[in-house]
Amino acid sequence: METGVILAKSERQALDWSLVLISQGIENTIEHSVETTQWQLIVSQPEYQRAVKAIKQYHIENKRGVWVQELPWSDLLLDWRAAAWAVILIAIFFANHVRGGAWEEAGLMNNALVAKGEWWRLFTATMLHADLGHLAVNVTMGVVLVGLAMGAYGPGFGLLGSYLAGVGGNLAGFLVYGAKHQSLGASGVVMGALGLLTVQSIGRGRGRDLLVRAVGGGFLLLVLLGLSPDPRTDVLAHAGGFASGLILGAPLATWRKRSVGVDVVVLAIFSCLVILTWWLAVR
Repeated sequence: METGVILAKSERQALDWSLVLISQGIENTIEHSVETTQWQLIVSQPEYQRAVKAIKQYHIENKRGVWVQELPWSDLLLDWRAAAWAVILIAIFFANHVRGGAWEEAGLMNNALVAKGEWWRLFTATMLHADLGHLAVNVTMGVVLVGLAMGAYGPGFGLLGSYLAGVGGNLAGFLVYGAKHQSLGASGVVMGALGLLTVQSIGRGRGRDLLVRAVGGGFLLLVLLGLSPDPRTDVLAHAGGFASGLILGAPLATWRKRSVGVDVVVLAIFSCLVILTWWLAVR
């Protein structure tokens, strides 16, 4: 049978295009040339034009903006719009300083008050920091990990997923610790983004072995970045955020037909959650 060849720039691109063609019922084979290091898709000649059209349509629907950059040493995408999340954290930190710590008092994770109905503290605590050093660490790691999660899942799903994973970390502390427990910080969100990244290979059909290695690598990064021996570190919030990221990321990684419009709606949901919870905290 005569075949058509579609050249790809990288393994990631070849895998993404292959999934696009499979979703359209077009059988294809991925080949890699050791001599030229070229990746390519092989399709039957009668399906060639339809395959090219499907890939062009895929690029129109998933066009990257100037904010999204492919890291040269991997097939990961970094969405620099994660810096907007960092700006929000910085603004809240200095607003709290100007108000003499009033925002921290209103929004930190306090198990006793959450038990009395102040549920919004599960959310607001993920945006508070004890000091400038605490803020700097979370912003530095967060822009990278949250940005990679946004690049992998889309800006809306990546940001909201990381945020909700951080809430999951606080919820774990609420369920396990006693009434006197208090905490604050975006570390759970950062570890949640790491959890999302750990399971992103599910949707690329790269096999069970790679998934096992990815989970193992993610866990080792959790140990390195999130399980500090410092007694001030909320280890459970970090581990809970990571686990929540795994749980949220698994179904998202298999959902390949997320549209730009849906992602915008998800970004709006994130914004509404931030505004609502902080309004409840400072009203």
